[in-house]
Amino acid sequence: MQFDLTKPLAIGSDHAGFEYKAKLVNYLRDEKGIALRDFGTYSADSVDYPDFAHPVANAVESKEYSFGILLCGSANGVAIAANKHEHIRAAICWENELASLARMHNNANILCIPSRFVTLELAMQMVDTFIATAFEGGRHALRVDKIAIVQNHDGDQ
Repeated sequence: MQFDLTKPLAIGSDHAGFEYKAKLVNYLRDEKGIALRDFGTYSADSVDYPDFAHPVANAVESKEYSFGILLCGSANGVAIAANKHEHIRAAICWENELASLARMHNNANILCIPSRFVTLELAMQMVDTFIATAFEGGRHALRVDKIAIVQNHDGDQ
């Protein structure tokens, strides 16, 4: 399944991802005509990445937003924070093929971009690929379904 682009996408970053995020917001809104909500940060002043990763993950998890994009220096912090949410599959991508595979095989719903390790052009290309690529389902759906931790009746995993 591809993303429902009748719903807006959610985007956010910390200070390290701010510059790329601002350019991606303009690219997606102005050039691609995609509705989105920018969850911040709104400057290059130092901030804490969970303050932006959690609102984006909440927005995607609620299904009010079709998918998310998060940026920070390495993408590790935002991915770790976002993946704490039950229905989020946030994937760190630094090559276009990884953005494609994250969608096809993992049904990722948040793309995490390491702004200090990729060019802006590559970030834009990965966003385009992430949006355009559908989840293959099949054997991959069986694997994705096993990601959630299921509690037994005693509260043990």
